[in-house]
Amino acid sequence: MGKDFPTREENYSQWYNDLVVKADLAENSAVRGCMVIKPYGYAIWEKMQSILDKMFKDTGHSNAYFPLFIPKSFFTKEASHVEGFAKECAVVTHYRLKNAEDGSGIIVDPEAKLEEELIIRPTSETIIWNTYRGWIQSYRDLPILVNQWANVVRWEMRTRLFLRTAEFLWQEGHTAHGTDKEAVEETLRMLDVYADFAEKTLAIPVIKGVKTANERFAGALDTYCIEAMMQDGKALQAGTSHFLGQNFAKAFDVKFTNREGRQDYVWATSWGVSTRLMGALVMAHSDDDGLVLPPKLAPIQVVIVPIYKTDEQLAAISAVADKIQAELKAKGVSVKYDDRDTQKPGWKFSEYEFKGVPVRIAIGPRDLENGTVEVARRDTKEKSVMHITDLSIKVEHLLEQIQSNLYNKALNFRDTHTYKADTYDEFKQRLDEGGFVMAHWDGTTETELKIKEETKATIRCIPMNQKAEEGKCVFSGKPSTRRVIFARAY
Repeated sequence: MGKDFPTREENYSQWYNDLVVKADLAENSAVRGCMVIKPYGYAIWEKMQSILDKMFKDTGHSNAYFPLFIPKSFFTKEASHVEGFAKECAVVTHYRLKNAEDGSGIIVDPEAKLEEELIIRPTSETIIWNTYRGWIQSYRDLPILVNQWANVVRWEMRTRLFLRTAEFLWQEGHTAHGTDKEAVEETLRMLDVYADFAEKTLAIPVIKGVKTANERFAGALDTYCIEAMMQDGKALQAGTSHFLGQNFAKAFDVKFTNREGRQDYVWATSWGVSTRLMGALVMAHSDDDGLVLPPKLAPIQVVIVPIYKTDEQLAAISAVADKIQAELKAKGVSVKYDDRDTQKPGWKFSEYEFKGVPVRIAIGPRDLENGTVEVARRDTKEKSVMHITDLSIKVEHLLEQIQSNLYNKALNFRDTHTYKADTYDEFKQRLDEGGFVMAHWDGTTETELKIKEETKATIRCIPMNQKAEEGKCVFSGKPSTRRVIFARAY
């Protein structure tokens, strides 16, 4: 990879940053803290969007779009919400520029000050619930199941491509319900959608859980999450689903007449995943030779590289390659035939390995004679000779194997880096080794914050469907009824 590209063991953080840039996924922009998502990276994000969008629509949701700008007064209506986002908000104060009278350049026109400042959305609960007030009068208007694909701005000080940027892309679902039971069911349904997507599409195993009060979304009664483990043992929150109760309905006076004829406030949820999943994808699977992409998200699933010396050989190989391409495309496989004469086959092999293309097919003159091709898989680097007969079926099965192998490899890594700790010394030692530490916690925010202060570890979640287990808090020694997951995180 070159001296300027460290291995994961040498410098995991630099390995990640360099890989994202050198693999043409994204780069830093002229705007501090903002990124340019390059075509190859955006193609992966488009696949994520497409698959998730279908999953949302299959569960009854429709897409809509709401304004980028939110009046500042909206944020004052829900106290915990404004407190949670106040330090990250970008504010628009003026609406016009003009030439400076002294000829020094463009300045903000001081006479073009807005009567009320506008917040560039960090999240859309306030603007959406102000809108829902006009949409909802009766139980007949419920439920409202809406999703929005959008960009948001959170003015981060320390940024890293995909993982934390001042502007990022995401989807945010915002639903309205007639009962708390329906809203909770929706919250958990969408958590399941996210977990299913992470495991079956990203090939990343996740743990479903609920956040502590300290880690809860600003304005929510409960926040549920999926937590994933990266190859350095750190946790990454891969998606969240929030039960908002009636907080936003009360803040924006969204009432409805229920089936009994009485007025009540609407129950709400919100849920979202972002381009942070791109970072998860890189960190969960890639290696020291470049990207490793699960087939379901790879922009190019199969690449065919001809090996030839004469134009006649190239013509014969191209005829076979065209047939293979047609058969693979008929099965929904994305395939590229790289017959460029500007690069040698070895260079192409390295390039597609670095870009994480799951399957590479090489065809040379001898292969034509034997009716075979050489097939290399990116995940294990294994090569095999396959007969051209029924090649499309074999490749289709191989892609399924690669998808499954990546998930199982990540699952095995998580399982072997998940520990139980019963003493504080053991707890700290395990954290230093990297991974998830299952430990008892006394349930207080005070203990949670002291552990974070001393170890930089946070409670990632309280796992769902976990059996009760009597014990003592690893920090305070006070009684505890269950273990929670601690980890250092992105």
